[in-house]
Amino acid sequence: MFEPDDIREWRGHDVVDEGGSKIGSLESVYVDTGTDQPSFATVTVGMPGRRRRLVFVPLAGATVGPGYLKVRYPKNLVKDAPSIGTDDVLPAGDEPSVFAHYEIEYTPGAGGERRLARR
Repeated sequence: MFEPDDIREWRGHDVVDEGGSKIGSLESVYVDTGTDQPSFATVTVGMPGRRRRLVFVPLAGATVGPGYLKVRYPKNLVKDAPSIGTDDVLPAGDEPSVFAHYEIEYTPGAGGERRLARR
């Protein structure tokens, strides 16, 4: 597992799947609002000059190597994940679909607040 304190330094590095296939580049990290620990990353996918977007991928089980972040989900699953535009933010109402895509249980905060916050 990577060190959460260093995650901002990984922005722009490659994100690869378990087989080493490049998915895209790390754009940002979303923390779990209940624990303040990194929970999901957004990965920039798409060809430059074309429709680029940010897809969400869980960070549980992620590892780092020289210049890359390896996630435990296959490239095709990640590329089909819920996405936002490169200048957009994740609407609160879309959070459950991000978790559901990876078959992760979604529970909002105790007061009904968001579960993810961008860092």
